[in-house]
Amino acid sequence: MHPNEPDTDAAELPASKTRRKKEMLELQALGEALVALSGERLLRVPMPDALRDAVLEAQRIRQHGARRRQLQYVGRLMRDVDPEPIRRALDEFAGRSREQVARQHRIEDLRDRLLADESVMQQIAEHWPLADLQQLRVLRRNALKEQQLGKAPKAYRQLFRLLRALDDGAGRPDWDDGQEEDEHEG
Repeated sequence: MHPNEPDTDAAELPASKTRRKKEMLELQALGEALVALSGERLLRVPMPDALRDAVLEAQRIRQHGARRRQLQYVGRLMRDVDPEPIRRALDEFAGRSREQVARQHRIEDLRDRLLADESVMQQIAEHWPLADLQQLRVLRRNALKEQQLGKAPKAYRQLFRLLRALDDGAGRPDWDDGQEEDEHEG
């Protein structure tokens, strides 16, 4: 073998300084995502105690410089941790958040369709026979009156909460929107 001939694969070569720096920045960004989590979610992420303590400390720190240094420390600790379980947990949280937003939009759409067309009440009754239709009618009527008079949308919000409670009880029906009978006034 000649000393000038490369006889190793690129995978066997040490990572370039640029690549290592990019990986470190990715780990630091992952650490910042951990710092942004709520306490409940943070407890559900698999990580060593030292990393968890550093993340909790970063959440506590408010001064810009100290917080930046703590985030760098979290990034350094991330080097010794397998990031995949953490990434999976964060992806799961992000997926749930998207689902929650989509659910909220479905319920808002149902509420708006109910306000625009009373026949939607019949669809609700068909899918959730135990739904309190009288309460839905009262809230619908009050919400429409509030809109006409330009009042605060109290019944409008109550209608949303009732539809959300129905959705909590049975999930999403086949026809666009989710709600079920749960007899919560919410």
